[in-house]
Amino acid sequence: MTAPISATTTGPAGEDDILFQNLLSAEWAVYNFYQQGVEAFNQSVFTDLGLPNTTYQRIIEIRDNEAGHLRIFQDSISSSSIKPGACRYEYSFTNAMEFLALQNIIEVSSMAFLTGLAQQAKELSTMGALVAIGETETRHEVWALIDVWGLDPFAGPADTSFAYANQILYITLADFIIAGSCPRQNPPYPYPSQKLPQLSYNASTSTGHPGSPITFVYKENRYNNETLVPDYEAGKSYYAVFFHGVSNITMPFDTKTNSSTIPAAIDSLGIILVVIADEPGAPTLDSVVAGPLILLQQPASATNLTAA
Repeated sequence: MTAPISATTTGPAGEDDILFQNLLSAEWAVYNFYQQGVEAFNQSVFTDLGLPNTTYQRIIEIRDNEAGHLRIFQDSISSSSIKPGACRYEYSFTNAMEFLALQNIIEVSSMAFLTGLAQQAKELSTMGALVAIGETETRHEVWALIDVWGLDPFAGPADTSFAYANQILYITLADFIIAGSCPRQNPPYPYPSQKLPQLSYNASTSTGHPGSPITFVYKENRYNNETLVPDYEAGKSYYAVFFHGVSNITMPFDTKTNSSTIPAAIDSLGIILVVIADEPGAPTLDSVVAGPLILLQQPASATNLTAA
């Protein structure tokens, strides 16, 4: 059921309806990514790359998992609220290896924004559902790291937790939406949205790994075709705040060169999320003035996707 589903009753919305509307809109982008992969490739494409002969079947299984997530999220929205429908999406992969590399970005993004949404949830049952979905997304990523990339699947004692889920939804999955393609009945996505400037980085001067200098670049948001730049106040201090695991590290940020340094103390595992903030630690939603940027640590061959 790809069309929006209108409310069938009147009355107060469910306590977590907005959360699940955001999540359902995001899940349409994830599901369509895998559906396009299933349609574009076949088993021999992956075995010709030297990958296990189960690779295509695993992608089908993940696609089916994502379809199941769609139904779970639809059913979790009360009958008093609209259930968003699918838009049209463009992912810019041209071959199987690009598809597999982008899969890592999508899965680790899903894991990170689910940790944020769990912190927004009002119902205990919602928190439990989000943890269960996050565990499934983690299995998808672990499979890819082991079978596709032949890497250590572990990311340290905790994957990266990031409280501001809607910021991730805005800079990742919303960016796959073809502008103007969403059903007019859909609620705004993500809601609420700060519409922050999006970040990439200069991959010619940074590895994107701990200890490396990094120069940030402001990029276009394809969802609304805008390139926003922060309005930095003269004389005010700004910071690059790097999230990894359940902690963050604040580094100096030069507003003239848009540069900082990725903390050497962070492990080169999982993902690093970085924002530009006007307070050390980015302690509040409103303290973030740009980002977040996802710095994928593994596989290395997919790291520069975040600089594109």
